[in-house]
Amino acid sequence: MPSRSPLARVGVIGTGHISRTYLAHAADFGLEVVAVADLDPGRARAAAEEHGGAVVSAVDELPCRADVDVVLNLTVPAAHAEVTEAAIAAARHVYVEKPLAVRREDGERLVAAAAAAGVRLGVAPDTFLGDGIQTCRRLIDEGAIGEPIGGAVVVAGHGHESWHPSPEFYYRPGGGPVMDMGPYHLTALVSLLGPVHRVSAAARASLAERTIGSGPRAGTRFPVEVPTHVVGTLEFASGAIVSLLMTFDVWAARLPPFQVFGTEGSLDGPDPNTFAGPVQVWRASRGEWEPVPLHRTGRPQTRGLGLAEMMAAVADGRPHRASGELGLHVLDVMSGLMESAELGRHVTVSTSCERPEPI
Repeated sequence: MPSRSPLARVGVIGTGHISRTYLAHAADFGLEVVAVADLDPGRARAAAEEHGGAVVSAVDELPCRADVDVVLNLTVPAAHAEVTEAAIAAARHVYVEKPLAVRREDGERLVAAAAAAGVRLGVAPDTFLGDGIQTCRRLIDEGAIGEPIGGAVVVAGHGHESWHPSPEFYYRPGGGPVMDMGPYHLTALVSLLGPVHRVSAAARASLAERTIGSGPRAGTRFPVEVPTHVVGTLEFASGAIVSLLMTFDVWAARLPPFQVFGTEGSLDGPDPNTFAGPVQVWRASRGEWEPVPLHRTGRPQTRGLGLAEMMAAVADGRPHRASGELGLHVLDVMSGLMESAELGRHVTVSTSCERPEPI
């Protein structure tokens, strides 16, 4: 897109680790980053210098800037609701990193506030808009595996402290494998199978402490405050039943990250934390796994895709796909899983949403 006519002028709040990808690829989507802000002014200045053209702003002043069309909220999960709410109050569109909020009630308030203010609320992840999951969507919609009856999703590793220099927030309320990685897999599942009706889960925290493995604070120990090994079941309104394993407690596993089963075959999809493939399908009529060429959408395959799609939807006057309603439903599902593990019973999911339109 021509640089002289940007799709949107973006103000970024939160210039930590994840901001690097957004800032590096904003121009690929025709987005112009005009301002950055962070509670650490030095970090904000470094981001502005590395990605020239942006000015450094105070966190509370950025949403009110006249040159900001949309606020990109890249703060830690515990701050998502407060920062998003301030941007909505300033009558700015907002796109927030996952999850929408830490608490279900905060997410409900944000969706209602955005609707009342007449602004768009977008929620990461946007990986389900990538060529990999969109290829899975096309296969399911075309009936390649018949009627979907179930599936299995897996996140299995030993946590982020081995590579992240400040990993504590992954192990505090709002963190853990479900709240951190669940949005990728759950958003992809909802985009393929529709909304979730009921959930159940069991969970534990296998380690009381973790040790930072890299960066200037390597060797520092910190407490674990949330469950880090979760096994669950998702019952969809469509009738499909999907098993879920999400853990920061295992050293190695040989389990595919994302599969959907149907009456006429099976689908082996990509890791929903990525935008590409590979994708394979097993059809009962052929009896073997077949690689499937990706359905190329022609869009850059990186973070920022959801923000750009939202702002294009604003210009076109149509609904956007990585919506607040979708983000709220995923938050509700994740909250239900953790409640089920705590209470020892099924939990009915109170929200619903439409399947996002395929690209």
